Amino acid sequence: MNGRVLLAAAIGAVFALCFWAQGQLAESRPVAFSAAPPERIVTMAPSLTEIVFALGLGDRVVGRTDYCKYPPEAMEKPSIGGYLNPNYERLVGLHPDLVILLEAAGPPMPGFARLQLPALEVSHKDIEGIVQSIPRIGAVCRARPRAEAIVADIHHRLERVKEKTAGRPRPRVLVAIERTLGTGTLQDVYIAGRDGHIDRIVELAGGENAYRKGRARFPVVSREGIIQLDPGAIVDLVSSVSGPPADEARVRADWQSLPHVEAVRQGRVYLIADDFATVPGPRFVQFVEKLARLLHPEVDWER
Repeated sequence: MNGRVLLAAAIGAVFALCFWAQGQLAESRPVAFSAAPPERIVTMAPSLTEIVFALGLGDRVVGRTDYCKYPPEAMEKPSIGGYLNPNYERLVGLHPDLVILLEAAGPPMPGFARLQLPALEVSHKDIEGIVQSIPRIGAVCRARPRAEAIVADIHHRLERVKEKTAGRPRPRVLVAIERTLGTGTLQDVYIAGRDGHIDRIVELAGGENAYRKGRARFPVVSREGIIQLDPGAIVDLVSSVSGPPADEARVRADWQSLPHVEAVRQGRVYLIADDFATVPGPRFVQFVEKLARLLHPEVDWER
């Protein structure tokens, strides 16, 4: 298998198909819910698992996907396989009274509709969808007060970042999603495009996406393309690496192969290894806050 195929596969694993999988379960045909709150929940994406646990409903989760790894206690739950290739026999055997999955928008995944399981679909294609999904899940699971509290906290924290960065210059930011690390150079780099939640996160953090072409979600750019973009800041999401981690110095050294790019020249290459940067769940606000601090070090964030 060549390097490009491996990289593409890694991206799918990293984002746990929270984006691309939205379009694979179009035949879910949600079944009517019972009057009682669900007691046996299966979550079909990492972001959904995070929401259910944040709502204090972790004890009701009976199944998850292979990619659902936060919070740590989620990994104690049985896995039904991947999002795109679930083990239907295992899923049915869990006897769920609610399956939460990502809203479909494309070709159906065969098999799921025939199960006739009670299903709730939500969209995590963008920030608005992520936030709106929290009270929707909370309502179905009878956890509305907790859902409202989570949303209020998110809005409060976003408003604080907005106030702190208001009127300040907005650096042009390139967000590297996936690449080969520690080689001393840069080849094809998957970056955050304009059609996705990371583009909005950059904006909320007081920056702007350096990539402005088209609507590709994860475009691939060459080293020459990065030179052309000439971003003022580079954010390298190193948590998206598969295989043994390269040490930080070697990872940073890769960018030194582009000494004329403004971000490299100014020492504004930032490595982020936190998993909240690669899962479009309720912790996205932590990504916004961390990125804002990196992009605007002149702000007194402790006040």
